[in-house]
Amino acid sequence: MHRYWDMGDNNWVAPVLPGDYYVTKSGEVISTVLGSCVSTCLRDPDSGISGLNHFMLPNQGGSFQAGDALRYGCFAVERLINELVKYGARRERLEIKVFGGGKVIAGMSDIGQKNIRFIHEYFDTEGLVIAAEDTGGTWARRVRYYTDTGRVLIQRLQTQEATQVVSRETEMQRSLSIAPPHGEVDLFG
Repeated sequence: MHRYWDMGDNNWVAPVLPGDYYVTKSGEVISTVLGSCVSTCLRDPDSGISGLNHFMLPNQGGSFQAGDALRYGCFAVERLINELVKYGARRERLEIKVFGGGKVIAGMSDIGQKNIRFIHEYFDTEGLVIAAEDTGGTWARRVRYYTDTGRVLIQRLQTQEATQVVSRETEMQRSLSIAPPHGEVDLFG
């Protein structure tokens, strides 16, 4: 994970890209930018262990490369929970916050709503309560998760920035349906 020092925030920031996650025991900021994608922020307040993921779709439709698994909520959320537990968090103490799932492309299927429905069903099935969320709408979001306190700052993005997020997400979703000839290759624009 490539972290950087944010002088304005006086803190380390770990940016999370689609299909990725980050777990920390330190008081850091985890950031991501979401369109129709969803992020779950998980924190065990007693142990101080926190994490964030960024998934694109609720579940896989057909075959996929093993490296693509975390792009799907059905794998990404369980993996994040397991990583927190591995570092010492307790599942029953998790503070859960959910963000994203915007319908940012007019006239297209509402992938964001499918992601929101998935995340609610997932936590309902697991018997875990979502403490806070900012989901849906027609905008992209920048998320900054302060792991030491559990505080989350959401910035709703203006049209130009939102368009860039949508372009990246669309390209990533398109790459899920194209299997590379040898191994996994991700193209970023």
